[in-house]
Amino acid sequence: MGIQEETFYDGGPHIGDLIFNLLIGLTIIGLPLAVAAIVRALWLRYRITNRRVSVIGGWMGQDRTDVVYSEIVRVAKVPRGLGAWGDLAITLRNGTLLEMRAIPRFREIEAYIIEKIEAKVKKADTATN
Repeated sequence: MGIQEETFYDGGPHIGDLIFNLLIGLTIIGLPLAVAAIVRALWLRYRITNRRVSVIGGWMGQDRTDVVYSEIVRVAKVPRGLGAWGDLAITLRNGTLLEMRAIPRFREIEAYIIEKIEAKVKKADTATN
């Protein structure tokens, strides 16, 4: 019997990101942005649970990245779309940067991730004492 995971967020990028980039794509300069938004909408999925952050993406959704909270050092957010969605940049212990683009409810998700990081640090501190 495995350890149960409680899912906080499971879904793709915000629909506003796709709509906004499709409108920009009506110009030749915005065409690459529109294509990138379509690819994100089709194949990018995020899953935030009480144990890890998972990003499923790549061509046809074949790449998966899982990060446990004990490996996360820093979380930064950037609001987009007048604050309706945003990007999260997660820095890992080894210096790797995991970017999560066009996340709905990004403020809540950032707060949840920070809460889980602090709980892991507190748990590690009590274990060493």
